[in-house]
Amino acid sequence: MGRDTIAEVITSIRNADMDKKRVVRITATNIIENIVKILLREGFIENVRKHRENSKDFLVLTLRHSRKRPSRNLLNLKRISRPGLRIYSNYQRIPRILGGMGIVIISTSRGIMTDREARLEGIGGEILCYIW
Repeated sequence: MGRDTIAEVITSIRNADMDKKRVVRITATNIIENIVKILLREGFIENVRKHRENSKDFLVLTLRHSRKRPSRNLLNLKRISRPGLRIYSNYQRIPRILGGMGIVIISTSRGIMTDREARLEGIGGEILCYIW
């Protein structure tokens, strides 16, 4: 049985955010690097750096935490498409999360992108996850 690396990364980030940890270390793959670039660009995480240890690449993420609201999580992630059930959508039916406040990460034929970028390009694909 194969591993779902995207779900593992989402779970690691979610658990670190709930536990108020500042730094998360995850294994680096091309898909994960693209998802992390989107998270960084959209402002869900503060910083990313690449780390190499024992011929394996890791990404070290610095999470954002709010000091004003200590009981509320800043980052909510939900895996949608999974290896057992793939979910695809054309660009017209891509869901809007919180009326456009959240993002949908989509794997398209032109790479991994957000829902806004996919709508502008007029291209659909596999819905990987929701982030709000």
